[in-house]
Amino acid sequence: MTIVDVRGPGRYLWWLARQCKGRVAAGTLFGSAWFLALAFTPYLISRAVDEGVGPRSVPALLAWTAAVLVLGAVSAGFGIMRHRSMTRLRLAAALRTADEVLEHATRLGAALPRRVTAGEVVTIGISDVWTIGRAMNVGSVGVAAALACAMVAVLLFRTSPMLALIVPVGVPVLGLVVGPLLNRTQRAGSHYRERQGRLNARLVDVVGGLRVLNGLGGKQTHLERYERESERVREQGYRVGRPSSWIGALGEGLPVVFLAVVIWLAARLAAEGELTVGELMAVYGYTAMLVIPVSVFIFCGFDLAHGLVAARRVTDFLRLPVDDPSGAPAPAGPAVLHDPQSGVTVEPGLLTALAGARPADAAEVLDRLGRYGATTATWDGRRLDGIAVAEVRSRILVAGNDADLFAGSLREVVAGRHEPDDERVREAIRVAVAHDVADDLGRSVEWGGRNLSGGQRQRVRLARAVYTDPEMLLAVEPTSAVDAHTEVAIAERLAEARAGRSTVVATTSPVFLDRADLVHYLVGGRVAASGAHHELLATEPGYRALVTRVFGEDE
Repeated sequence: MTIVDVRGPGRYLWWLARQCKGRVAAGTLFGSAWFLALAFTPYLISRAVDEGVGPRSVPALLAWTAAVLVLGAVSAGFGIMRHRSMTRLRLAAALRTADEVLEHATRLGAALPRRVTAGEVVTIGISDVWTIGRAMNVGSVGVAAALACAMVAVLLFRTSPMLALIVPVGVPVLGLVVGPLLNRTQRAGSHYRERQGRLNARLVDVVGGLRVLNGLGGKQTHLERYERESERVREQGYRVGRPSSWIGALGEGLPVVFLAVVIWLAARLAAEGELTVGELMAVYGYTAMLVIPVSVFIFCGFDLAHGLVAARRVTDFLRLPVDDPSGAPAPAGPAVLHDPQSGVTVEPGLLTALAGARPADAAEVLDRLGRYGATTATWDGRRLDGIAVAEVRSRILVAGNDADLFAGSLREVVAGRHEPDDERVREAIRVAVAHDVADDLGRSVEWGGRNLSGGQRQRVRLARAVYTDPEMLLAVEPTSAVDAHTEVAIAERLAEARAGRSTVVATTSPVFLDRADLVHYLVGGRVAASGAHHELLATEPGYRALVTRVFGEDE
């Protein structure tokens, strides 16, 4: 397995170029051959003028003209192959980057949405990978352009050493002029890319919750927020565009100035008799051809500046830590889970509830107990992050109320990664009270459950968790989007179906709290009191106020 170099954006681009070295070599070969054919053409034309037109030698003129024709055809062939090879190189580099991002996202698994926004991933996939692909131009056509400049310098030296000196002197001067603009572009591009990622994250969130926003009447508010953020991104884009436009103008204009200087000097030499007419035409041809590689240098710098910005975002993503699959074996049987940070203890075989004024506090406890992110939780007295992650995932399931639903038939969606068993699927649907989703298990469910209501999606997620039948189920607000009657049915059936196995529910629902064997009341993310629901109602005013408030809202 090839190890990706993510120590920095420059190192990543260099690693990517090495991975595509065959295509880089092909681009360099055909690009160099094309440039050299262009550079050699003025020499043949000068020979045709000096040996054919001047002396009026028809055979010499025909011979040199035929040579120009053949070289033109060869140059066209090399130009086609250069374009094909460069296109393939850019695609290969972009797709290789996309593969690495996708593989890393797969390794992160359920931890992915906890560490990076969906908008950032979308921006990397639809923008950054292609920008990185364009940066590969430096590795092939940039090298070819350098060889072309060297070839032109040699040909000019054969004609006039003074003119040849202009090439090694003039090209660095162009770099000094364009270099600061490239630095400004890179700095502005970094800020622009950061804002673009945040904007895409907002867009993904809005699109994902569009039905809810329509129902709550909040669509216009979020639209206005998106428009304000778009305006900020546009302003930042203008900051990127200013130096970029100057680079584009200089990329077209400076080589023309360069051409004018060389032609002016060559014309003076021709007037003084030091150059023949053919040599003057050759100098013009060499310099006119030099406009192309000089422009390539400038635009390669532009592509590299943007490529470094995109590569920085990619390497930041690829450096997101992945759980180490190695570790000690899990406890032989059901054991106590404990989170020292909050004080929550989960006993085997009990239905435990976590209740707090901030639902996020309870969700964070479940993430730590499920080994998502940094955790000091213990399982049977041993650190959870020291146990093999595969065993943790196979026995402890964190069922979030916003977990994605993949597209497929209802049967496949409920079965998840397991082989579908129709009887078990129907039982899981019964426990989750999701019978209204469909009588037919073959009903198609779109990605994300877009063809389901919010309550139906939530119950299908719960049915999937019930079907998995883990040793320990940690559910986050499993009934927040259902009505009171359905909630009662779910609480009764889930408690019955999970009898004898550990179940932890993060909820403030009085229905679930009343059926829990043990309730942990959280204040500020820590356990303030533990006991049965009716005990906490009698002894904890804060708990009583929380449940009463929630019950009043439900009513």
